[in-house]
Amino acid sequence: MEEEPTHLYPLPGKEALNWKNKSETDNYPIMLWWSPLTGETGRLGQCGADACFFTINRTYLHHHMTKAFLFYGTDFNIDSLPLPRKAHHDWALFHEESPKNNYKLFHKPVITLFNYTATFSRHSHLPLTTQYLEGVEVLKSLRYLVPLRSKNILRRRLAPLVYVQSDCDPPSDRDSYVRELMTHVEVDSYGECLRNKDLPPQLKNPASMDADGFYRIIAQYKFILAFENAVCDDYITEKFWRPLKLGVVPVYYGSPSIADWLPSNRSAILVSEFAHPRELASYIRQLDHDDRLYEAYIEWKLKGEVSNQRLLTALKERKWGVQDVHQDNYIDAFECMVCSKVWDNIRLQEKGLPPKRWKAEVTHLSCPEPTVFAFSPLAPRWSSLREMWIPSFEQSKKEAQALRWLVDRNKNFSAQEFWALVFKD
Repeated sequence: MEEEPTHLYPLPGKEALNWKNKSETDNYPIMLWWSPLTGETGRLGQCGADACFFTINRTYLHHHMTKAFLFYGTDFNIDSLPLPRKAHHDWALFHEESPKNNYKLFHKPVITLFNYTATFSRHSHLPLTTQYLEGVEVLKSLRYLVPLRSKNILRRRLAPLVYVQSDCDPPSDRDSYVRELMTHVEVDSYGECLRNKDLPPQLKNPASMDADGFYRIIAQYKFILAFENAVCDDYITEKFWRPLKLGVVPVYYGSPSIADWLPSNRSAILVSEFAHPRELASYIRQLDHDDRLYEAYIEWKLKGEVSNQRLLTALKERKWGVQDVHQDNYIDAFECMVCSKVWDNIRLQEKGLPPKRWKAEVTHLSCPEPTVFAFSPLAPRWSSLREMWIPSFEQSKKEAQALRWLVDRNKNFSAQEFWALVFKD
């Protein structure tokens, strides 16, 4: 990497936070978003005692005050990277979404290109594991809870299980599992995937899944199939938290580390504990017919007791909020994390000390190769998962290796060079 200029810059005062023209950025480290995510062409942001200039304007690429490049994982691609990378250029990754959006990031050659990360992993520099959970109070809330006695009456016209998915055949192969499960126990399916029941017209839009009317319908059920679209440690979405808020027992498949995040030891049924959907169906029927056994899964909510200290600590210590106008959102927190670390290094250098070098680890995005459920004779012989997700993951390994080799060369490269390396024998 090219060497950093020796000139160091003074800590800005709060009185200087009104940015008026481009020349004023000479006093502040520039955080250049290599993505249109924020849409901000220029903003001077205060991060505690520090301040940084945040922008998506790529004309700052060669500015002497540009210290960090911020990447949004879904937008990260090989078409244009800020190369050559200078020694004082930190790369920071924000990626809260499913791995299926950009598999390259989930391999060591690419994830270790970054200095800082904000991902769904607890091991990230800014963990976003609880990104879909507003707080502990919504878990305790009884607002949508339908009493068990009423649910038992509703069972005359409703299945014990509900499934609502419109993203069909994702890498987790969840539809194959649910298809097989449906042969052993009744499931009401409202989404585009395996649909056998219709939502009211006003709730058919996926944007309505946080609407009060949708909540009221789902809350009538005893169990919900909460299946993620990908299997990754700590990748936990609203599919898990929503039923807990509504007083419905989630039957969960997704993050292998989900047990670390349960509100209480008995608050969800984990698919991974059953060898076959047939066994899971049998257990669901047992709970459906035994109120005492079923109530054990909602006792924590009825008592308002969230006993998981890891979860409580994560919610208390996170530096951002969810749908809370009184707190920074997680993008603000990500920007400030990078800004603060850049300033820490500036102060070290002012003292004649070497800067601290941060580096992302493989654990910051940990997802195994997609697999298929082989038990179901009713599943299509060649599902889209077999046709696309597994080969896509395999190719992403080659893409990650090619990208790393080209970036380490530290000069711009063409798409032709990249793909030639990917498909090299």
